[in-house]
Amino acid sequence: MTMRYRAYAYTDEADRSRTLEEDVRHGLTASPKSLPPKYFYDRIGAKLFEDITRLPEYYLTRTEATLLEKLAPRLMRDLAPRDIVELGAGSAAKTRRLLDARNGLPGTVRYVPVDVDELTVQASAARLVADYPYLEVSALVGDFERHLSHVPHPVGRRLVLFLGSTIGNLDPARRARLLGAVASLLRDDDAFLLGVDLVKDEDRLVAAYNDSVGVTEAFVRNGLTVLNRELGADFDDERLEFKAYWDADNEWMDIGFVARSAQVVSIPELEVELRLEAGEPLRFEISAKFRRAGIEQELAAAGLRLTDWWTDPADDFAVLLATSSPTDS
Repeated sequence: MTMRYRAYAYTDEADRSRTLEEDVRHGLTASPKSLPPKYFYDRIGAKLFEDITRLPEYYLTRTEATLLEKLAPRLMRDLAPRDIVELGAGSAAKTRRLLDARNGLPGTVRYVPVDVDELTVQASAARLVADYPYLEVSALVGDFERHLSHVPHPVGRRLVLFLGSTIGNLDPARRARLLGAVASLLRDDDAFLLGVDLVKDEDRLVAAYNDSVGVTEAFVRNGLTVLNRELGADFDDERLEFKAYWDADNEWMDIGFVARSAQVVSIPELEVELRLEAGEPLRFEISAKFRRAGIEQELAAAGLRLTDWWTDPADDFAVLLATSSPTDS
């Protein structure tokens, strides 16, 4: 690959397997019992998630895309970043809206995608350096919850991206840790661009995760297939009922399964037998929804200051900009 691409790997298959085992063991001792969704994006899972983003019920992706399309020229002109770091970059489809708006402006830009899948990063980087002559890619192959301290020193004004409301998949404690790590990446003139899904009518939220053709359920059930393959588990689809419901107290969608009957699931790689009672939930993931005051408070607790807030006309989704809070002298 061209010299405009380099990668620094902080995770590999052995590390991924070890961390998967640790996270599954931890999740199965939690209440409710849970499974870690970030490992479920194998080739089939990734394709199913792409299908989800195109569903009529699933407004998140297209609403954020429309906002970014509108905001990108202003953001790239006003911020003029020389260093773009993206958490959970994947194929960098969202980033392209910003890079397109950067075309024609002077100077080079370094792009630092942070993603656990090295093959996806390589394929994406090859396309990016071919399409944007001003771009250099320095990829960090790693987990954005564990490896942000390895992001290279900035080469100029930095913009950190965390889009897609992926932050909603983290519980409040994990969000706090991540936002603190993001704050440590920013200097006084740097910025953080975050996409968050907003609290809205319960029926619309429930419909987005219980689509009429069952793609979301297929995606979640594929997670069981991954665990069966990776850990030798014997989860039985037919004994677990898919359920995605709105938890009004926590203001998040709770997505996973309910045991149809009492059962024991063997997980040989962990030397664990998981016992589920009839009706017992098994959480796959949460998808938290936000209010402006709440996310502003979370940012402030991490040393970040909300400076700009943009929403679509229906107030479904927000893209926000934050900077480092000034420290007391």
